[in-house]
Amino acid sequence: MRRYLAVGLDCYLCLVTVGILARPYVDRSDSAEAAGLLLGPALVFSFLNHVVLTALTGAGAGKLIMGIRVVGLPDAGRPGPWPLLLRWLYGLCWLPLQPWYGLRSLLSGPGVLPGTTLWNGGNGEPRADPLGLRQVRRSDLATRRNATMAARAHR
Repeated sequence: MRRYLAVGLDCYLCLVTVGILARPYVDRSDSAEAAGLLLGPALVFSFLNHVVLTALTGAGAGKLIMGIRVVGLPDAGRPGPWPLLLRWLYGLCWLPLQPWYGLRSLLSGPGVLPGTTLWNGGNGEPRADPLGLRQVRRSDLATRRNATMAARAHR
């Protein structure tokens, strides 16, 4: 549930920021220019939040608020900018297609198109991140760090 709230916060912060920045210019432009004025800053803000901020702090704005961190496997360390960039691009391509996949799966019947939506074939298991990144609670990272330090002290 925290991940979904973090995504909602990210969307809200993006829309509010873009709305504030573009409002003075949107009123004076036609609809095509207005769409560009809204889409351009939204992509820039999304990139800054999901790639730059996550590379610097380990989480985007929504995840920071919800106490979630993005880590790379297997070491649970902070991911570099390249995997974060690829993850952001994957999200931009994958997320808009979800209504289509859901509708196609609904029209095809249950179990015909497994693994095409966020949930794998209806078994309740979330789809794995294609780049080996995971979202974990900050408290779980602290517990892991303490356990690792205690194990090193006993060696």
